[in-house]
Amino acid sequence: MRFLLVLFLAIGLLSQAGCSKFRTYDGPEVTRIVVMKSERKLYLFNEDTVLESYDIDLGFAPVGAKSQQGDGRTPEGRYYIDRKNPNSLFHLSVGLSYPNEEDRAAAKEAGVSPGGDIFIHGARRRIDKRGPDWTAGCISVSNREIEEIYSMVKTGTVIDVFP
Repeated sequence: MRFLLVLFLAIGLLSQAGCSKFRTYDGPEVTRIVVMKSERKLYLFNEDTVLESYDIDLGFAPVGAKSQQGDGRTPEGRYYIDRKNPNSLFHLSVGLSYPNEEDRAAAKEAGVSPGGDIFIHGARRRIDKRGPDWTAGCISVSNREIEEIYSMVKTGTVIDVFP
Protein backbone atom coordinates (compact mmCIF):
# COMPACT_ATOMS: atom_id res chain seq x y z
CA MET A 1 0.00 0.00 0.00
CA ARG A 2 2.83 2.38 0.89
CA PHE A 3 4.45 1.61 -2.47
CA LEU A 4 1.25 2.56 -4.35
CA LEU A 5 0.94 5.81 -2.38
CA VAL A 6 4.54 6.77 -3.21
CA LEU A 7 3.98 5.79 -6.85
CA PHE A 8 0.84 7.95 -7.16
CA LEU A 9 2.61 10.90 -5.52
CA ALA A 10 5.57 10.53 -7.87
CA ILE A 11 3.30 10.37 -10.92
CA GLY A 12 1.42 13.45 -9.70
CA LEU A 13 4.63 15.43 -9.23
CA LEU A 14 6.03 14.37 -12.59
CA SER A 15 2.80 15.29 -14.37
CA GLN A 16 3.10 18.82 -12.98
CA ALA A 17 6.73 19.25 -14.03
CA GLY A 18 7.04 21.54 -17.03
CA CYS A 19 3.32 22.35 -17.00
CA SER A 20 3.61 25.99 -15.99
CA LYS A 21 1.78 28.41 -18.22
CA PHE A 22 4.57 30.92 -17.57
CA ARG A 23 7.40 30.52 -20.05
CA THR A 24 10.69 32.33 -20.33
CA TYR A 25 11.91 34.03 -23.48
CA ASP A 26 15.44 35.24 -24.19
CA GLY A 27 15.25 35.89 -27.92
CA PRO A 28 15.08 39.16 -29.85
CA GLU A 29 12.85 41.86 -28.40
CA VAL A 30 9.34 42.11 -29.81
CA THR A 31 9.21 45.73 -30.99
CA ARG A 32 5.80 45.62 -32.69
CA ILE A 33 2.71 43.47 -33.05
CA VAL A 34 0.69 43.56 -36.27
CA VAL A 35 -2.81 42.12 -36.59
CA MET A 36 -4.27 41.65 -40.06
CA LYS A 37 -7.96 41.04 -39.41
CA SER A 38 -8.84 40.05 -42.99
CA GLU A 39 -6.06 37.43 -42.97
CA ARG A 40 -6.89 36.30 -39.40
CA LYS A 41 -3.17 36.62 -38.55
CA LEU A 42 -1.12 38.13 -35.73
CA TYR A 43 2.60 38.82 -36.28
CA LEU A 44 5.31 39.53 -33.71
CA PHE A 45 8.12 41.67 -35.12
CA ASN A 46 11.62 42.64 -34.11
CA GLU A 47 12.07 45.78 -36.22
CA ASP A 48 11.37 44.50 -39.78
CA THR A 49 11.80 40.78 -39.03
CA VAL A 50 8.81 38.55 -38.30
CA LEU A 51 9.62 36.48 -35.21
CA GLU A 52 6.35 34.53 -35.01
CA SER A 53 2.94 34.45 -36.66
CA TYR A 54 -0.32 33.05 -35.33
CA ASP A 55 -3.78 32.25 -36.68
CA ILE A 56 -6.42 34.21 -34.74
CA ASP A 57 -10.13 34.45 -34.02
CA LEU A 58 -11.76 37.86 -33.64
CA GLY A 59 -14.93 39.45 -32.36
CA PHE A 60 -18.22 37.91 -33.46
CA ALA A 61 -18.76 40.85 -35.89
CA PRO A 62 -15.32 40.81 -37.52
CA VAL A 63 -15.83 43.36 -40.30
CA GLY A 64 -15.32 47.01 -39.39
CA ALA A 65 -13.67 48.78 -36.50
CA LYS A 66 -15.02 48.69 -32.97
CA SER A 67 -17.11 51.81 -32.38
CA GLN A 68 -19.09 51.08 -29.25
CA GLN A 69 -19.46 48.73 -26.33
CA GLY A 70 -21.17 45.47 -27.22
CA ASP A 71 -20.79 45.73 -31.01
CA GLY A 72 -18.70 42.52 -31.16
CA ARG A 73 -16.03 44.16 -33.28
CA THR A 74 -12.28 44.08 -32.83
CA PRO A 75 -10.72 47.58 -32.78
CA GLU A 76 -8.63 48.88 -35.68
CA GLY A 77 -5.81 51.36 -35.24
CA ARG A 78 -2.62 51.87 -33.26
CA TYR A 79 -2.58 50.82 -29.64
CA TYR A 80 -0.01 49.50 -27.21
CA ILE A 81 0.12 46.63 -24.75
CA ASP A 82 -0.90 48.24 -21.47
CA ARG A 83 -1.20 45.26 -19.12
CA LYS A 84 -0.62 41.55 -18.69
CA ASN A 85 -3.19 39.39 -16.90
CA PRO A 86 -1.83 36.16 -15.39
CA ASN A 87 -5.29 35.31 -14.00
CA SER A 88 -7.31 35.65 -17.20
CA LEU A 89 -10.46 33.62 -17.67
CA PHE A 90 -8.84 32.72 -21.02
CA HIS A 91 -5.63 31.13 -19.66
CA LEU A 92 -3.40 34.26 -20.00
CA SER A 93 -3.99 37.61 -21.68
CA VAL A 94 -2.30 40.84 -22.70
CA GLY A 95 -4.37 44.01 -22.84
CA LEU A 96 -4.64 46.59 -25.60
CA SER A 97 -4.86 50.28 -24.75
CA TYR A 98 -8.29 50.48 -26.41
CA PRO A 99 -9.99 52.92 -26.39
CA ASN A 100 -7.43 55.52 -27.48
CA GLU A 101 -8.20 59.25 -27.73
CA GLU A 102 -9.67 58.94 -31.23
CA ASP A 103 -11.93 56.05 -30.16
CA ARG A 104 -13.19 57.99 -27.12
CA ALA A 105 -13.84 61.13 -29.20
CA ALA A 106 -15.77 59.19 -31.87
CA ALA A 107 -17.86 57.39 -29.25
CA LYS A 108 -18.59 60.65 -27.42
CA GLU A 109 -19.72 62.28 -30.68
CA ALA A 110 -22.01 59.30 -31.33
CA GLY A 111 -23.33 59.40 -27.76
CA VAL A 112 -22.19 55.85 -26.95
CA SER A 113 -19.63 54.14 -24.74
CA PRO A 114 -16.55 52.97 -26.66
CA GLY A 115 -16.27 49.85 -24.51
CA GLY A 116 -12.95 48.48 -23.34
CA ASP A 117 -11.17 45.43 -21.96
CA ILE A 118 -9.82 44.32 -25.32
CA PHE A 119 -7.18 41.58 -25.00
CA ILE A 120 -5.10 39.08 -26.89
CA HIS A 121 -6.00 35.93 -24.99
CA GLY A 122 -6.05 32.15 -24.99
CA ALA A 123 -8.59 29.71 -26.36
CA ARG A 124 -12.31 29.59 -25.83
CA ARG A 125 -13.86 27.91 -22.83
CA ARG A 126 -16.57 25.25 -23.00
CA ILE A 127 -19.24 27.89 -22.44
CA ASP A 128 -18.08 30.15 -25.29
CA LYS A 129 -19.71 30.42 -28.71
CA ARG A 130 -18.48 27.88 -31.28
CA GLY A 131 -17.15 28.66 -34.72
CA PRO A 132 -14.72 31.30 -35.92
CA ASP A 133 -14.79 34.87 -34.65
CA TRP A 134 -16.44 34.14 -31.34
CA THR A 135 -14.99 36.74 -28.95
CA ALA A 136 -16.69 39.95 -27.80
CA GLY A 137 -14.02 41.96 -29.66
CA CYS A 138 -10.78 40.41 -28.45
CA ILE A 139 -8.09 38.55 -30.40
CA SER A 140 -7.85 34.85 -29.54
CA VAL A 141 -5.06 32.34 -30.06
CA SER A 142 -4.51 28.87 -28.60
CA ASN A 143 -3.45 28.52 -24.97
CA ARG A 144 0.02 27.36 -26.03
CA GLU A 145 0.35 30.39 -28.29
CA ILE A 146 -0.74 32.91 -25.64
CA GLU A 147 1.92 31.42 -23.37
CA GLU A 148 4.51 32.27 -26.03
CA ILE A 149 3.09 35.73 -26.69
CA TYR A 150 2.79 36.48 -22.95
CA SER A 151 6.47 35.62 -22.45
CA MET A 152 7.69 37.52 -25.52
CA VAL A 153 5.70 40.77 -25.34
CA LYS A 154 6.41 43.57 -22.88
CA THR A 155 4.05 46.22 -21.60
CA GLY A 156 4.42 49.24 -23.88
CA THR A 157 4.82 47.24 -27.12
CA VAL A 158 3.05 48.90 -30.06
CA ILE A 159 0.22 46.95 -31.69
CA ASP A 160 -1.24 47.93 -35.05
CA VAL A 161 -4.58 46.37 -35.95
CA PHE A 162 -5.48 46.58 -39.64
CA PRO A 163 -8.73 45.70 -41.42
